Amino acid sequence: MKVLVTGGAGFIGSAVIRFIIENTSDSVVNVDKLTYAGSLENLRDIDGSDRYFFEQVDICDRAEMARIFTRHCPDAIMHLAAESHVDRSIDSPAAFIETNIIGTYLLLEATRSYWHELSPERKEAFRFHHVSTDEVFGDLPHPADSEDAEQYLFTEATAYAPSSPYSASKAGSDHLVRAWMRTFGLPVMVTNCSNNYGPHHFPEKLIPLMILNALEGKPLPVYGNGDQIRDWLYVEDHARALYKVLSEGKAGHTYNIGGHNQKQNIEVINTLCDLLQELAPPAPESEVREYRKLITYVQDRPGHDRRYAIDASKIQRELGWRPAESFDSGLRKTVEWYLDNLDWCQRVLDGKYQRERLGNT
Repeated sequence: MKVLVTGGAGFIGSAVIRFIIENTSDSVVNVDKLTYAGSLENLRDIDGSDRYFFEQVDICDRAEMARIFTRHCPDAIMHLAAESHVDRSIDSPAAFIETNIIGTYLLLEATRSYWHELSPERKEAFRFHHVSTDEVFGDLPHPADSEDAEQYLFTEATAYAPSSPYSASKAGSDHLVRAWMRTFGLPVMVTNCSNNYGPHHFPEKLIPLMILNALEGKPLPVYGNGDQIRDWLYVEDHARALYKVLSEGKAGHTYNIGGHNQKQNIEVINTLCDLLQELAPPAPESEVREYRKLITYVQDRPGHDRRYAIDASKIQRELGWRPAESFDSGLRKTVEWYLDNLDWCQRVLDGKYQRERLGNT
C-alpha cells in the first residue's frame, strides 16, 4: 500500500510516517508545506528509505496536489495537515480557516477527482482518513462542579460544540469530510484524539514548553488555577492507532482515540517538575533549586475548556487497539528525549518562536 500523508513533517504526522516505514512494508508520500511547526528533522531516521517520498506542497494548491496524485498514485490518504495551536487561533484565526477548512475542501476535491478514475478494485479499497481532535466536542462537566462528572466521556456520537477558532475550524473540516462520503460516495474515516505528547513536539505546546522553560529557570505559566483536565495520549500509541484505523477500519466510521489518562494541567506540570528534579537537577549555583518554585499562575485563556475525556472503547472493541504507555511511562520517555535532544529544540525554533505567550486577548 502507498499512503499519502498530509502534514507529515509535523508532530503526529512524522510519528505516523516513522511507524509505517519502520513497522510495515508500505510506502509513504509526505506532503507538507513546512510551516513553523513542521520540520524534516522529525524524519531524519527514515529519510534514506526507498519507500519514503517527500513533496513540499501546500494542500491549498489544487494543481500541485493533482500532480502529486498523478505521480504517486496513492492507495490511501491520511490527512493530518492542520494549524493546531489554540492560542495561535485566538490571535490569528484566518490561517486556521484557510488550512483546516479551505485546505481540507481542496484536498477532498483533488482526492475525489483522482478516486473517480481508479479501477473498480482500487476504488473499493481506497480510504480517506481524516485525523481530528476531541476539542470539536467542547468541554465536559468538571468534578469541581459536578459530583458525577467522571461518568461523562466523549463518544463517537457526542454532539459538536467547539469553543475556539481552532476547534471550530476542525469541526468544519470533519463535517466536510463526512459530507463528501454522503454526497459523493468517497470512502472516508474520521478519528478524534485526545491531547498528544511525546518526542518531536514543537515547543509551543504545554509539555515541551514547560520542560524548556524549567531548564532555563524561566517561569512555568499555568493558566487560571490549573485545574483544566485533559486526557493524555502518547504520540507513538496514537500513530499505531491511526495506522490500525487506516488498514482495518470501516469506511464511514468514526473512531475516538484516547490514552485513558485524565490529568489536571497542574498535575502534569508538577509531575514534569519532579521528573526534571530527578533527571536534570538545577546546578548548585542556580537561583532556583526546585523546579516547582518556577510555577506561576497567569490569566486564563479566553474560552478555555474545563475538561476533555475520551471513551476509546470502540477502537479497542472493534480493532483491538489500546495504548501501550501509561502517563507515567510516556512522560518519563518524553522528558528523557528532550534532555537528550536539546539541540533539536534549538534548530526547530530557529528564531521563529521565542516561547512567548500567545492568545492573551
